[in-house]
Amino acid sequence: MAAKPFLSLLRELASCYQAFESYSAEHIRSLGLTPAQFDLIVTLGNTAGMNFKELGEKTLITKGTLTGVVDRLVAKNLVRRLASATDGRSQTVQLTGKGEEVFARIFPAHLDHLIPAFANFCPDELHQTEATLLKLRHAFEDARGRER
Repeated sequence: MAAKPFLSLLRELASCYQAFESYSAEHIRSLGLTPAQFDLIVTLGNTAGMNFKELGEKTLITKGTLTGVVDRLVAKNLVRRLASATDGRSQTVQLTGKGEEVFARIFPAHLDHLIPAFANFCPDELHQTEATLLKLRHAFEDARGRER
Protein backbone atom coordinates (compact mmCIF):
# COMPACT_ATOMS: atom_id res chain seq x y z
CA MET A 1 0.00 0.00 0.00
CA ALA A 2 1.38 3.42 -0.94
CA ALA A 3 1.94 5.91 1.87
CA LYS A 4 -0.64 8.67 2.03
CA PRO A 5 0.90 12.13 1.41
CA PHE A 6 -0.49 13.51 4.69
CA LEU A 7 0.90 10.73 6.92
CA SER A 8 4.05 12.63 7.89
CA LEU A 9 1.90 15.69 8.66
CA LEU A 10 -0.28 13.65 11.01
CA ARG A 11 2.78 12.32 12.83
CA GLU A 12 4.23 15.82 13.18
CA LEU A 13 0.92 17.28 14.33
CA ALA A 14 0.59 14.61 17.03
CA SER A 15 4.24 15.02 18.08
CA CYS A 16 3.85 18.80 18.21
CA TYR A 17 0.77 18.52 20.41
CA GLN A 18 2.52 16.06 22.73
CA ALA A 19 5.56 18.36 23.03
CA PHE A 20 3.35 21.37 23.75
CA GLU A 21 1.27 19.45 26.27
CA SER A 22 4.36 18.21 28.11
CA TYR A 23 5.99 21.66 28.22
CA SER A 24 2.76 23.39 29.21
CA ALA A 25 1.57 20.81 31.77
CA GLU A 26 4.85 20.85 33.68
CA HIS A 27 4.51 24.59 34.26
CA ILE A 28 0.80 24.36 35.10
CA ARG A 29 1.53 21.69 37.73
CA SER A 30 4.18 24.00 39.24
CA LEU A 31 1.35 26.51 39.73
CA GLY A 32 -0.54 23.94 41.85
CA LEU A 33 -3.16 22.97 39.26
CA THR A 34 -3.83 20.15 36.86
CA PRO A 35 -4.04 21.04 33.16
CA ALA A 36 -7.83 20.50 33.25
CA GLN A 37 -8.20 22.81 36.27
CA PHE A 38 -6.06 25.44 34.54
CA ASP A 39 -8.14 25.13 31.37
CA LEU A 40 -11.36 25.65 33.32
CA ILE A 41 -10.06 28.64 35.30
CA VAL A 42 -8.66 30.33 32.20
CA THR A 43 -11.89 29.71 30.29
CA LEU A 44 -13.96 31.24 33.10
CA GLY A 45 -11.60 34.20 33.57
CA ASN A 46 -13.07 37.57 32.60
CA THR A 47 -16.57 36.08 32.24
CA ALA A 48 -19.70 36.12 34.38
CA GLY A 49 -19.60 32.32 34.32
CA MET A 50 -20.75 29.56 31.98
CA ASN A 51 -23.03 26.58 32.09
CA PHE A 52 -21.67 23.06 31.72
CA LYS A 53 -22.59 22.88 28.04
CA GLU A 54 -20.62 26.07 27.28
CA LEU A 55 -17.66 24.85 29.32
CA GLY A 56 -17.67 21.56 27.45
CA GLU A 57 -17.59 23.41 24.13
CA LYS A 58 -14.91 25.92 25.11
CA THR A 59 -12.46 23.72 27.01
CA LEU A 60 -10.42 20.65 26.19
CA ILE A 61 -12.11 18.79 29.04
CA THR A 62 -14.29 15.82 28.13
CA LYS A 63 -17.88 15.78 29.33
CA GLY A 64 -17.26 12.87 31.68
CA THR A 65 -14.34 14.65 33.36
CA LEU A 66 -15.86 18.12 33.62
CA THR A 67 -18.03 17.49 36.69
CA GLY A 68 -15.09 16.08 38.66
CA VAL A 69 -12.85 19.02 37.71
CA VAL A 70 -15.55 21.47 38.80
CA ASP A 71 -16.03 19.52 42.06
CA ARG A 72 -12.31 19.75 42.85
CA LEU A 73 -12.23 23.48 42.08
CA VAL A 74 -15.29 24.02 44.28
CA ALA A 75 -13.44 22.20 47.09
CA LYS A 76 -10.48 24.58 46.57
CA ASN A 77 -12.92 27.54 46.70
CA LEU A 78 -11.85 28.62 43.19
CA VAL A 79 -15.27 28.23 41.52
CA ARG A 80 -18.88 28.10 42.65
CA ARG A 81 -22.02 26.63 41.15
CA LEU A 82 -25.04 28.87 40.78
CA ALA A 83 -28.55 27.83 39.81
CA SER A 84 -29.47 29.14 36.38
CA ALA A 85 -31.99 31.97 36.46
CA THR A 86 -33.57 30.74 33.22
CA ASP A 87 -33.31 26.93 33.44
CA GLY A 88 -33.97 25.08 36.68
CA ARG A 89 -32.03 22.04 35.43
CA SER A 90 -28.90 24.01 34.58
CA GLN A 91 -26.08 25.46 36.66
CA THR A 92 -23.63 28.23 35.98
CA VAL A 93 -20.02 27.76 37.04
CA GLN A 94 -18.32 30.97 38.07
CA LEU A 95 -14.95 31.93 39.52
CA THR A 96 -14.99 32.93 43.18
CA GLY A 97 -13.02 35.94 44.41
CA LYS A 98 -10.15 33.58 45.17
CA GLY A 99 -10.54 32.04 41.71
CA GLU A 100 -10.35 35.50 40.12
CA GLU A 101 -7.11 36.15 42.02
CA VAL A 102 -5.67 32.81 40.88
CA PHE A 103 -6.67 33.56 37.27
CA ALA A 104 -5.05 37.02 37.42
CA ARG A 105 -1.82 35.41 38.64
CA ILE A 106 -1.54 32.19 36.63
CA PHE A 107 -2.73 33.22 33.18
CA PRO A 108 -0.09 35.91 32.60
CA ALA A 109 2.54 33.68 34.24
CA HIS A 110 1.76 30.83 31.86
CA LEU A 111 1.78 33.10 28.81
CA ASP A 112 5.22 34.34 29.92
CA HIS A 113 6.33 30.72 30.27
CA LEU A 114 5.33 30.05 26.65
CA ILE A 115 7.24 33.04 25.19
CA PRO A 116 10.58 31.21 24.74
CA ALA A 117 8.91 28.45 22.71
CA PHE A 118 7.60 31.01 20.22
CA ALA A 119 10.63 33.33 20.27
CA ASN A 120 12.03 32.17 16.90
CA PHE A 121 8.81 32.83 15.00
CA CYS A 122 8.03 36.18 13.41
CA PRO A 123 4.44 37.48 13.53
CA ASP A 124 3.84 36.45 9.90
CA GLU A 125 4.90 32.86 10.64
CA LEU A 126 2.62 32.71 13.66
CA HIS A 127 -0.30 34.07 11.64
CA GLN A 128 0.31 31.63 8.77
CA THR A 129 0.58 28.67 11.14
CA GLU A 130 -2.66 29.68 12.84
CA ALA A 131 -4.41 30.03 9.47
CA THR A 132 -3.18 26.61 8.33
CA LEU A 133 -4.28 24.93 11.56
CA LEU A 134 -7.68 26.61 11.33
CA LYS A 135 -8.05 25.35 7.75
CA LEU A 136 -7.10 21.84 8.88
CA ARG A 137 -9.59 21.93 11.78
CA HIS A 138 -12.36 23.04 9.43
CA ALA A 139 -11.46 20.21 7.04
CA PHE A 140 -11.91 17.67 9.85
CA GLU A 141 -15.17 19.31 10.99
CA ASP A 142 -16.50 19.31 7.43
CA ALA A 143 -15.49 15.66 6.91
CA ARG A 144 -17.21 14.70 10.15
CA GLY A 145 -20.34 16.57 9.10
CA ARG A 146 -20.46 14.66 5.81
CA GLU A 147 -20.29 11.32 7.68
CA ARG A 148 -23.38 12.05 9.75
